[in-house]
Amino acid sequence: MKGTEKIIAHIRADAEAQSSAVLAQAEQRCAEIRAAYEQQAKDAYAEKIRAGVKANQDRLESMERLAKMEGRKAILALKQDMVSESFDRAVGQLVNLPEDQYAALLARLAAQASVTGDEQIVLNARDRAAVGEKVAAAANERLGGGKLTLADETGDFKGGLILRRGSIEANCTAELLVDLCREEMASQLAGVLFG
Repeated sequence: MKGTEKIIAHIRADAEAQSSAVLAQAEQRCAEIRAAYEQQAKDAYAEKIRAGVKANQDRLESMERLAKMEGRKAILALKQDMVSESFDRAVGQLVNLPEDQYAALLARLAAQASVTGDEQIVLNARDRAAVGEKVAAAANERLGGGKLTLADETGDFKGGLILRRGSIEANCTAELLVDLCREEMASQLAGVLFG
């Protein structure tokens, strides 16, 4: 039996050696597969990170461009508001000239706008009460014997006047005069304010 035990021991040793070799080979193959999948996972992870960083960078750049554009729009709106406020102040300064200067300005406007010399001068309520008669007299004097008269009704405007003959009116209000200057002077004013 000793020979049989030797054969069995030998077969067992061969089987264990083969099984160890197969196990080692399987472990090596598993390690290779694991390493390959770990590399694929790392590559996929790195690609996701790169894509995420690129998407965030693109989004950041887009938001920066949008913020700059909104900033420029806000600055432009503020500049336009400042220019408009400057013209509004000009109307205020014009209608708040000293009484003699203001009456002379209105008389000059009436005389220049007069076509026939017998129109009616429409003023706002404040100006009619304060300088109406002076304006009519000074305008007629400028016309050399004009027959301009002060209208009974008043207009709803800040200052200046409207010269009327029948249904025809010449608008010489302070608001319109400043608006007419606005187109020509807005860019110059912006240059002075923001240059």
